[in-house]
Amino acid sequence: MKLENTFLMSYFAIFCTGMARQASGFIYSSSRLAARRLETSSIISYKNPIKTSRYMASVATEAAPEKEEALELPTNDDNELLCIRHSTAHVMAMAVQQIYPEAQVTIGPWIDNGFYYDFYFPETTDPETGETIPSRKLADSDLKKIKKAMDKIVSKNYPITREEVSREEAERRIKEINEPFKLEILEGLQEPITLYHIGDQWWDLCAGPHVESTGKIPKKAVNLRSVAGAYWRGDENREMLQRVYGTAWKDPDQLKAYKKMLEEAKKRDHRVLGKSLNLFSIQEDAGGGLVFWHPKGSAIRTQIEDFWKQAHVDGGYEIVYTPHIANLDLWKTSGHFDFYRSDMFDQMAVEEEQYQIKPMNCPFHCLMYKDDLKSYRDLPIRWAELGTVYRYERSGTLHGLMRVRGFTQDDAHIFCLPEQLEQEIVAVLDLTEKILSRFGFDKYDIMLSTRPEKAVGSDEIWEAATTALEGALKVKGWNYGIDEGGGAFYGPKIDLKIRDAIGRQWQCSTVQCDFNLPDRFDLEYVTAEGTRERPIMVHRAIFGSIERFFGILVENSAGDFPLWLAPTQLKLLPVTDSVMDYCHEVAAKAKKLGVRVEVDRGAERLAKQIRNAEKGRIPIMAVVGVKEMESGKLAVRSRKDGDLGSFTVDSLLEEMAGCNERAEEMTMKGEFEEKE
Repeated sequence: MKLENTFLMSYFAIFCTGMARQASGFIYSSSRLAARRLETSSIISYKNPIKTSRYMASVATEAAPEKEEALELPTNDDNELLCIRHSTAHVMAMAVQQIYPEAQVTIGPWIDNGFYYDFYFPETTDPETGETIPSRKLADSDLKKIKKAMDKIVSKNYPITREEVSREEAERRIKEINEPFKLEILEGLQEPITLYHIGDQWWDLCAGPHVESTGKIPKKAVNLRSVAGAYWRGDENREMLQRVYGTAWKDPDQLKAYKKMLEEAKKRDHRVLGKSLNLFSIQEDAGGGLVFWHPKGSAIRTQIEDFWKQAHVDGGYEIVYTPHIANLDLWKTSGHFDFYRSDMFDQMAVEEEQYQIKPMNCPFHCLMYKDDLKSYRDLPIRWAELGTVYRYERSGTLHGLMRVRGFTQDDAHIFCLPEQLEQEIVAVLDLTEKILSRFGFDKYDIMLSTRPEKAVGSDEIWEAATTALEGALKVKGWNYGIDEGGGAFYGPKIDLKIRDAIGRQWQCSTVQCDFNLPDRFDLEYVTAEGTRERPIMVHRAIFGSIERFFGILVENSAGDFPLWLAPTQLKLLPVTDSVMDYCHEVAAKAKKLGVRVEVDRGAERLAKQIRNAEKGRIPIMAVVGVKEMESGKLAVRSRKDGDLGSFTVDSLLEEMAGCNERAEEMTMKGEFEEKE
């Protein structure tokens, strides 16, 4: 059921949601499904350690991901699918109440990949003994029974009808069936109040839309997935509800493709890969939601941040750094404390004053702008910061790198003149494309959100800003949708979602105009006429947060990072202990050229060394035997392309350094020995 939101959210809450707190739901698309297949064969024992090129080519390895044509799946932009999902949620709620009459329904919305419904099971009394029966706990094993009841409802083809009633009539009916949660929902609804009926068997408060009848739901394209807990209204002091998740599609083939995608996503889980590849950890002894970056993960993060910084400097930004805490008064001025207090950590006392660990970087940049009076000639000002922020998240919502309590936003703020806005937005979109494409993301889903009913700022400034955002999208030639009234109360925005290797959408980039903070902080510039005006402020993030983007990268690549990002790019595999010193000499030369290299300890047989390097997703391996040491050459193997032949040390390292600079894979071939 879609609920009307009647309260005005703070600019902080909306912006945080857009930039860094999007749920990690996913939607399948037309992109190809990269299905990793691990091929194994017997390890061959080699007695001759000289002919390294040949046995490098012979050792079994993990095959590179193969591409399979994936069925194109619709999203909730498809109104037919949205109606199917919404109606399926209602059918599920009806089925649950048929099986468990004591169940009380709360909300049941459609979500990105399906739907859910929340149920409350109160304690009941045995009519014969008078004993109290504890509240029912649903389990995944109950889903089969619920699905069977749903199928019967679908088969009966009940009409789904809409009824408009007065608030008083709705209240009377709700009390009649003893549904207290619906009364709370009713209080937040604006008129007209609408009910949707399934035949004359069941109804709920709902704004729609729905299919015409239950028979329009393709029951073989519906699957119930899991049961989870959820607090009513997200408040841990309220009732614990039981949430049943389901998915629904337009036909069984789509459901099959979706299930296949879920299987692939499970293999790509960044939490599992993060541990197996030794990239990061969440140390519970230190507290949940706090990320520890291990050396290998830090190496990748360094590459990400270095590229980000250089791209911003090249794009006319200045890099800034700001504190991690500030006086509480700052957060009152910005509005964060009033509107977002529940998602901020508690304050700390410092010399009889209250300080707040920062949940966001924007107020700091406003203070810096205000440090001296700006002229129109000084604008635009572009400040970028990789600023770590801290937000209170309930333990039950934490999820690997996707939902954490401490994370680094790739934040930037632009202060500009109204007439500069469109060109600045174009430049932001250009930079976004440059950065995201570097990491292999070149397919975007874009939404322009316009003025909501309640907003700050004049009609003129809203129209000008919206026109500028739309104009920038047209300059880029990008397709986009319009979310009428979906903007924040302080300005219109552009949201950009990327698509990963298996078709999931991820919210990353946000470009948000802000007419509110300049007023709150009394930001001004002197015009050409000598008068003082407010600058336009633009919030902007490309990754959203480093942590979340890193998690997306891990899952997109299945941990098989491109050469320029790989934490270890080259691994030297010594055949005997006698070449170990030579390996370290080669490694020292590689490091001077910026190539990240490791030397295997040499404690295992060569075949095992190669297998371990493959499991570690190391892009390039080089076997070093006595012959290689004497000739100054290396027998080189690519994880993705197999045997590359023999290279001199200098030619290999120069080629790898060039691949780093160009962000390319190494495909250059060396010399090959003639077969005997």
